[in-house]
Amino acid sequence: MAKKLFIKTHGCQMNEYDSAKMFDLLEEKEDFEMAKTEEEADLLILNTCSIREKAQERVFHQIGRWRKIKDKNPNLKIAIGGCVASQEGEKIIKRAPAVDIVFGPQTLHKLPELYNEKENTNINQVDISFPKLEKFSHIPIRGTGEPSAFVSIIEGCNKYCSFCVVPKTRGHEVSRTIEDILNEISALADKGTREINLLGQNVNNFKGTYKGEKSSLAKLIELTAKIENIERIRYTTSHPHEFKDDLVEVYDRVPELVSHVHLPVQSGSDRVLKLMRRRYNVEKYLHLIEKIKSVRPDMSFSSDFIVGFPGETIEDFEGTMNIINEVKFDESFSFIYSPRPNTTASDMPDDVSQQEKKERLNILQNRLNQLSFGYSRKKVGTVQNCLVNGQSKRDPGQLQARTICNRIVNFSSNDIDLVGQMINIQINEALPNCLRGNLQN
Repeated sequence: MAKKLFIKTHGCQMNEYDSAKMFDLLEEKEDFEMAKTEEEADLLILNTCSIREKAQERVFHQIGRWRKIKDKNPNLKIAIGGCVASQEGEKIIKRAPAVDIVFGPQTLHKLPELYNEKENTNINQVDISFPKLEKFSHIPIRGTGEPSAFVSIIEGCNKYCSFCVVPKTRGHEVSRTIEDILNEISALADKGTREINLLGQNVNNFKGTYKGEKSSLAKLIELTAKIENIERIRYTTSHPHEFKDDLVEVYDRVPELVSHVHLPVQSGSDRVLKLMRRRYNVEKYLHLIEKIKSVRPDMSFSSDFIVGFPGETIEDFEGTMNIINEVKFDESFSFIYSPRPNTTASDMPDDVSQQEKKERLNILQNRLNQLSFGYSRKKVGTVQNCLVNGQSKRDPGQLQARTICNRIVNFSSNDIDLVGQMINIQINEALPNCLRGNLQN
C-alpha cells in the first residue's frame, strides 16, 4: 500500500516549486502518494519561509498542531524544510522533539534518504548543507500538464541587502546550465504547459552556461521561446541593479515574453536605499523603467515596498509615495519592516513608532490599491488574449484566465477543454482583485 504525504508550503514561488519537487522525489523513490488531509498522512512536510517577522513562531505553532496528530499516530514522521530549517537547523528538534527530519532548500533531494534513515534507525536526521546545484541532478523531470509552471534557474543570492536573510538561508548564487533548464521546460511543454515562469531570488543575474560558455537570462528567454507549445514566458524576482540592456532589448524580439515585470524598488528615498544596500538610487530606477517602456510601451510593473525601515523619516516616506505616483505600479507587495536574525539592519537604531509605521503602510496601500483598480478599469471594453489556467476558485461555473499584463480574468464557461488554451476575452467589468469578461468567438 502506498504511503501518504502531506506538504504545507509557506512563502514564495520558489518554495512552491521546491514542494512540487519533494513530492516528485518521494513518489518516484518511496512510492508516496498525496494525502487529502493531514490526519491520514504518514509523512508531514512543512516547507518554511523566513522572510517575515515571527516566521519561526509560525513554524513552531504548526509543529504543535501536528504533534497532536502524532500523539494519535506514533508512526507519523514530521519533516521541516525550507529557509527556517536552514536558519535554525538542530535547534528545531531541540525545541520540538516531535520533529524527525530537518533539511534545507539545497538538500531537498536527500529527503528520501533522510526519511529512510529515520525509519531504519529511529535517529533524527538533519542536513542543512549547501551542495550547490546537486539537487537538480536528482530531481525527476516530469510534466504535470498544468497550463502554467515554475522552473527554477538560479539558486541563492549574493546581494546581502541589509534587511534580507536569503543569502544565509539559501546560499550564494549558483546558476543551472541552460541545457538542463531547456530539458525541463521541454518536458513540461510536452505534457501541456503553455506558460513558463523562470524563478530565482535574483533571477536576472542568471549566468548559466550554454554550450560551455557563460550566458544570460536574455539568451535563456530567446531559447525558451523556440520550444514548441511555449506561448508565454515570465520571470521573477528581478533586481534593478542587475537589469542589463540585453534583458531590456529582448522585449523587442520575443513576443512570448509577457508585458509585465516585477521590479522591487523597496523605497523611494536614496538615503534609505543606501542603508538597505540596494545598489541603485531613485534616478537610476526611474531611468530603467523608462528604458523598458520605450521598448514595450504597454508594460505593467509590480514592486515590493518596505515601510518603516530603521530611521525612515516622513521625508523618506514621501519619497516612496512620489515614486509610486510616478511609476503607477499595477500591483505591489508592501510590508512594515521586520528585523531578521543575522542581518545588518537588525542592529540599526529605529526611532519610528509602530503606530506611525502602521499609518504609513495604510496610506501607501490605499494609494497602490487605487492605482491597481484604475489600471483594471482601463481594460474594460478591450479584448485581451488570455491563457486559461483552470476553474475559478470561487465559482465552479466560471473559468479563470490571465492576461499578458498579469491580470486575472474570470469568465462564464463549463468547457474544461479550454484550460491550457490561449483565447480572446472581452473585458466587461473591473473588480478589486480581478477582471470579468465574455469569451470571444
